Amino acid sequence: MTSNPKISIITVVYNGEPTLEATIKSIGKQSYKNIEYIVIDGFSKDLTVDIIKKYDEVITYWISEPDKGIYDAMNKGIDMATGDYLWFMNSGDEIYDGTTLEKTVATWPNADIYYGETVMIDNNGHEIGDRRLKTPVSLNWKSFKKGMLVSHQSFIVKKSLVGHFNLGYQFSADFEWCLKAMKKAQNICNTNLVMSKFLDGGVTKQNIVPGLKERFKIMVQHYGLLSTLYHHIFISLKFFVFLLKHKRF
Repeated sequence: MTSNPKISIITVVYNGEPTLEATIKSIGKQSYKNIEYIVIDGFSKDLTVDIIKKYDEVITYWISEPDKGIYDAMNKGIDMATGDYLWFMNSGDEIYDGTTLEKTVATWPNADIYYGETVMIDNNGHEIGDRRLKTPVSLNWKSFKKGMLVSHQSFIVKKSLVGHFNLGYQFSADFEWCLKAMKKAQNICNTNLVMSKFLDGGVTKQNIVPGLKERFKIMVQHYGLLSTLYHHIFISLKFFVFLLKHKRF
């Protein structure tokens, strides 16, 4: 692979009129230019498609058609992607700044996975703090015993390492997808960068209980029941401490 790999950035959106433009702009201002930008719209009923058309010079490919949910849309993006790496940046999320991708690729040429930190933003794009779970200095597939320590918005993976998202999960397929990628990875690079801004209050947060149930099931499959139960004691304690301190999760 070259030192200038193609990065396929994929945005899935449905009725994203209030949020999509900020996401597109964050891709458009990247100093790194070997980008393929794909937008998968779920046949929106608002002005989402008009916004997509407005940024034709930024977007490489786009479709607007009904889908079976967010992970089905993300799978469509994978199928369309021709890049060396995949990066999912959903509607409302943003790449942290204009040099983020250039700095990321430079940290370790040809890494299997690049990861970094994520900050939370509100509907006005203002930073409201870090994620509840802290990004580890060193990351491997066993790290997720403690929860999803890295947001998928700050997780760039070689396309050759991954398949489709499991449509059997409605809210936590990204957790399993990242975990499986890490199992296959030979080198996982901590960029030591804030890579993305994550819009607070998405689908997963709105469905936190069923999402946690799915995540527990995935963890049992990969780590075993006893290990999962043990680590959930600490996950639960950290969750309630964070909730009491920050009044958000």
